[in-house]
Amino acid sequence: MLNTERYLCEKVERLDTFLTAKIGKTRSQIAALIKNGAVYIDEKKVARPGVKLKVGQQIRVEFPEVKESQAQAVDFDVEILYEDDDLLVINKPSGVTVHPAPSVKEPTLVDWLKHKGIRLSTISGEERHGIVHRLDKGTSGAMVVAKNNEAHEFLSKQLQDKSMGRYYLAFVTPPLKDDVTIIESNIGRSSHNRLKMASGVEHGKYAKTVFKNLALSFDEKVQLIACKLFTGRTHQIRVHLESLNRHILGDHIYALAPKQEKAERILLHAYLIYFMHPKSNEKLFFTAPFDNIIKDEIEKKFDKEIVNEVIDPNYIIRSFTAAS
Repeated sequence: MLNTERYLCEKVERLDTFLTAKIGKTRSQIAALIKNGAVYIDEKKVARPGVKLKVGQQIRVEFPEVKESQAQAVDFDVEILYEDDDLLVINKPSGVTVHPAPSVKEPTLVDWLKHKGIRLSTISGEERHGIVHRLDKGTSGAMVVAKNNEAHEFLSKQLQDKSMGRYYLAFVTPPLKDDVTIIESNIGRSSHNRLKMASGVEHGKYAKTVFKNLALSFDEKVQLIACKLFTGRTHQIRVHLESLNRHILGDHIYALAPKQEKAERILLHAYLIYFMHPKSNEKLFFTAPFDNIIKDEIEKKFDKEIVNEVIDPNYIIRSFTAAS
């Protein structure tokens, strides 16, 4: 059943401005309501957010029913790097899927957010849980989660206009030849394997990744690299590395020689994220600590002193500023 609200116009103003003040939602959310045919003026359906209201007109809004899915029992915990009234920065564990789907049987990050009480009940009729950007199931690391609709919209805009920055660390083989490698190509679904994405697809979406060499393993077969995303395509880092005949340790989908893989998980970690806070406008930086599997990889194969120097956030950011 629809939840219907009625409002009376008391001064001449735009419809979207009027409803923004009455409902307490953003203009884009109001525009979505109008686009979905949920707003009426004097019982006539409205099509444009910018229509001018007259004094005495009646506005009726039919809010779609929010369908809540049942959360699964959560058998994992998530490290919280930062939390306030507007947002949450977490260190997602490897092996945790972000969103529920018919093919996903185990509890997801969204289930964890439900248990924490973070539910963005939006006027679009879909229940969102603050997921601003996603990480693949196997990828660990920093994610920002919005705790209200205003913060969600503010952070999503930063993701779109590239003012939000994301840097990943990965262990790749064989090592890249150049100190800095820039890859730009269109990424789309592979025509040979539906589980994979592919680089250079004619009707794919533009993608840009910059790779920076950080450290070589003792035997020089594995390389620790930093990756900066300028776009957010599915499997982007993995696809662009495959186009260079490289792959990330533990990646069985894009691996060149899967039988040689010994890593327990894909060694790809969302290490550093920065963005502007939606309330204070302060620029915030967060790094996500490594799990034991990545720590063991560094311990066994790399000079820890060198790694500690090159994973300093300031060093990484300066490297990419100079490169791109």
